[in-house]
Amino acid sequence: MATTSSPTTRSGFGGYDYKLPFVIGASAAGTVIEWYDFYLYGVLAAFFSTQFFPKGNETAALLASLATFGAGFAVRPFGAAFFGRIGDIVGRKFTFLVTITVMGLSTAAVGILPTYEAIGILAPILLVTFRLLQGLALGGEYGGAAIYVAEHSRDEERGRSTSWIQTTATLGLLLALAIIFLTRSSMSAEAFTSYGWRLPFLLSAVLVVIALVIRMRLRETPLFSQLKAEGRSSKSPWRESFADRKNSRLILLALFGATAGQAVVWYQGQFQALFFLGTNLGVRFQDAYLIVGTAIVLATPFFLFFGALSDRVGRKPIILGGCAIAALTYVPIYNLMIQFAHPQGTFSPALGKYVGADGTTPSVAQPEFVPLIALVWVQILFVTMVYGPIAAFLVEYFPARIRYTSLSIPYHIGNGWFGGFLPLIAAAVIAATGSLLASLIYPISIAVITVIVGGLLVRESRLVRIWDEVGGEQRALPATLRESEDDREEGTATAE
Repeated sequence: MATTSSPTTRSGFGGYDYKLPFVIGASAAGTVIEWYDFYLYGVLAAFFSTQFFPKGNETAALLASLATFGAGFAVRPFGAAFFGRIGDIVGRKFTFLVTITVMGLSTAAVGILPTYEAIGILAPILLVTFRLLQGLALGGEYGGAAIYVAEHSRDEERGRSTSWIQTTATLGLLLALAIIFLTRSSMSAEAFTSYGWRLPFLLSAVLVVIALVIRMRLRETPLFSQLKAEGRSSKSPWRESFADRKNSRLILLALFGATAGQAVVWYQGQFQALFFLGTNLGVRFQDAYLIVGTAIVLATPFFLFFGALSDRVGRKPIILGGCAIAALTYVPIYNLMIQFAHPQGTFSPALGKYVGADGTTPSVAQPEFVPLIALVWVQILFVTMVYGPIAAFLVEYFPARIRYTSLSIPYHIGNGWFGGFLPLIAAAVIAATGSLLASLIYPISIAVITVIVGGLLVRESRLVRIWDEVGGEQRALPATLRESEDDREEGTATAE
C-alpha cells in the first residue's frame, strides 16, 4: 500500500514540524511590520515639522523633524549591541519577539501623542523618546530575522533564502506609503492634519499582534540549538566581538567595505528620491507616492534575483558593483529628475524647494510620470543589487557563537548612521550651498569608499559553509528543512 507523508512531518529534531517557506514567511512578515513602523515617520517627516515643533521658522522646524527621524537611526547600533548580546546568549527567536513588541508599542504611542500646540515642548521630547525606542528595537530585529532564516537554510541557497528578508525594508516603506496615501486621500486636508495622520500609527498595534501570533509558532534555529547543546555558545559576545582584535577588524571591514555604501544607496534610491520629488521639487504627495511606489513594485523582484545570483557569482561583485554604478550615475539621474518633474516658480536655497512669486508659497510641479518612474526604478535597481546579497554576506562573515552581535553592529552603524542621516545631511547641504545636486556629494563619496575598501580588503564569503561549525548540514539541519524544492511542494511518497 502506498502512503504519502505530509510535507510537514515531524522530524524528531527539537520538535520541528514546519519547513523553510514557513520560516521565511514568519520572519519576513514581522520584519515588514517593523520597517513599516519605523518608516511611517520618515514618510511624514515634512508634515510632522508642522505638528511637533515650534512655528515661525519653517527651515528650522524641517531640520528638527529630520533630526528626530535621524534619532531613531542614531541608536540602532546600541540596539544592535544590546539585543545582539541577548540573541547570542538566549537565542534568536526570543530576541525578535521582544523587538517587535517594543517597536509596535512605540509606534502606537506616537499615534496618541499630543502635538506641540497641545502640550508644548513636551511633544517633541516624547516624540524623540519613542523614535529612540523604535531605533533600539530595529537594531535587534533585522539581525535576528536575517540570521534566523540563514540558520535554517542550506549553504548553497543562503543568498536566495535570505533575499526574502531583504525585500522587507522596501516592502515596509511601500506599505507605509500605501497606508498614508489611502488615509490622506480618503479625507480632507484639515481632517488628516487634525487626526487622520494618527491612524497609520495606531494600525501598527493590530499588525504587531498578528506578527506575534505567527512568530510564536517558531522555534529556535537548529544551528544555534546544536551550538548551545554542545556548550559552545558565547558567554560574553561583547568581549568576543569587540575585544578580539581579529573580529573587531572584521566588523570594521564589513562596515566600510560593504554596509556603509549599501546604506547610502538604499536611502538615496528610495527615501531621498521621495523627499527630492515631494519636498525639493514640489511634486504633489499623491504623485510622488505613486511614482516611488510604482518603481518599488517593479523593482522588488530583483532583490530575489540578485540574492540568488550571489549564490553563483559571489556577494562582493554584486554589492560593490551596485555601489559603483550608483556613484557614477546619480548626477545624471537627478538632473533628469529635475527636468521631468518640471518644478514651477524659483528655487529657494533657504527653504530647499521651489516657491511661487512671493518667495514663500510652495509651488506645484508638473511631473511626467513614466520617465520619473523609470528614473526611480533604476535607483531602486541599484538598491536591490547592494541589499539583496548583504544578509548572506554578513551571516557568512562572522562565526555562529557571536554572529548576532557582530553582524548587527556594522549593519546598523552603516544603515543607522551613514544611511539614516542622509536626508538630514542632504537638507543641510542644500541649505548651505543653494544647490540641489550638491546633496549627492555625500552618498557618492560613501559609495566610492565602500568600493575601494571592499574591493581591496574584504574577502568573498560565498563559499563559507556555516553548517560546518556544528558538524555539517546533514547532522544539524532537520529533515523537513532539508527537503528538495520538489518535496517541499509535493510531499514525499513512500511505499509500505
